[in-house]
Amino acid sequence: MNLKERAKKLKTDIPALFIAMKKKETPITAKIVAGLTVVYALSPIDLIPDFIPVLGYLDDVILLPSLAALAIRLIPPEVFDKCREEADGLWTGGKPKKWYFALPIVLLWLLIMYLIIKAIWF
Repeated sequence: MNLKERAKKLKTDIPALFIAMKKKETPITAKIVAGLTVVYALSPIDLIPDFIPVLGYLDDVILLPSLAALAIRLIPPEVFDKCREEADGLWTGGKPKKWYFALPIVLLWLLIMYLIIKAIWF
């Protein structure tokens, strides 16, 4: 499977993960990992900003597909297959950008800045 095919598959897997989070058959661990994946995918702010050379795009290329693969492994295959069918064509107009999905990333960066300032001044 080439990179284009993987990216296209990821485009349908993220909405399928969102749908799988709502299913009773999905284990709690899978729901947590799927939730993290969906929040990170929909967040307009990346953990590592894209303007940082190499590392900025590395998180999009490695982190998001890795989280999605982990969540998919934790979901029973028959449940995820149904979710994929439901999610087919869900994002035809492009992925939604919700600013409230950026809140966890913003909070993480604020915590990191606080710890750095605290380490420098104290």
